[in-house]
Amino acid sequence: MKAYERFFAIDDDFRSPYARDRDRIIHSGSFRKLEYKTQVFLNQEGDFFRTRLTHSIEVSQIARSITSSLGLNESLAEAIALAHDLGHTPFGHVGGDSLDECLRADGFHFGFEHNFQSFRVVTLLEKRYRGFNGLNLTFATLEGILKHSYPYKKSFLPKIIDKDFNLNTHPSVEAMIVDRADEIAYLSHDIDDGVNSGLIRFEDLKESSLICEILDKVSHEGTTQENDEMFRYRFSSHLINHLVYSLLEFSRDKIDSTDVLTATLDSKLELPIGFEPLLETQIKKLKKILFAKLYQHKDIVRKMYAGKQAIKGLYEGLMEEEKMLPDFYYKQLGTRNKHRVIADYIASMSDRYALSFYNEMYGKL
Repeated sequence: MKAYERFFAIDDDFRSPYARDRDRIIHSGSFRKLEYKTQVFLNQEGDFFRTRLTHSIEVSQIARSITSSLGLNESLAEAIALAHDLGHTPFGHVGGDSLDECLRADGFHFGFEHNFQSFRVVTLLEKRYRGFNGLNLTFATLEGILKHSYPYKKSFLPKIIDKDFNLNTHPSVEAMIVDRADEIAYLSHDIDDGVNSGLIRFEDLKESSLICEILDKVSHEGTTQENDEMFRYRFSSHLINHLVYSLLEFSRDKIDSTDVLTATLDSKLELPIGFEPLLETQIKKLKKILFAKLYQHKDIVRKMYAGKQAIKGLYEGLMEEEKMLPDFYYKQLGTRNKHRVIADYIASMSDRYALSFYNEMYGKL
């Protein structure tokens, strides 16, 4: 019997099932490790840059606000939001891409994908009960983690998962909200961190009409860019509010009229959660600007390249000498595939531990 089929009905528990899911996620070791995993800037670069932990908390706050306003299940959205990045490797997306390359080069067709890894963390890799693996979360929370991001059709998932989770259907509306809350959070805080780091300026983003609109709102408050910290704070606040209120205005009347849970992914269904077309276009353009001017900035690329080499070096070293694995992972070699055990171990590492272990293996990177 699988962990997600074994939901305990505790009559005297004061929490709802989804609130219980949220608490189990918060108290997991994987959640704590997010404090030292990269969002955009490596954790050791400064105390005020976002990490995967602070990002997850911000996503949760935005998702809670939206679901509360729409009369949906706030605790379900909160649980999905707090768990959605548990599967991320050290060094952000480049770390995951490197681990994916390593696995595929060794013949593993499904490679590594962080959404599926988040699902594996809460159903397999976390150990909290004697009789079974995982955190014993509800089906709805697990489905929301698995189908977290759009497009919801997940070609990277093994077919065995489809027997339990119909991969040809949409996730819950709460999961869709988490997806857009994730987008709102990283757009606002990546700009904040980018400007704070000095890698970009607000002037660099004025190709975006959305950014110009938000900057105009901040200026009308009388806040000037000479007061850098206050200006950045007011900018982030206005950007988040603008996107949240726009999403609520677009989505509110569509929720009751759309049965997303029974519609297949192939049906031409307008998703009930989103932005009006012009704003969707503006958001896409802003993402392209951020990719070119921040995520591909030479200082970011240099550090991410170092992280990428660390992931590859760790994988190669552990494949050559598996006795370097901690006991928890080493004991799994008898029952699980060696490549996947090593990938799980590397994915669980914090940035600083991964660099420390790499330096111990090969000398300082």
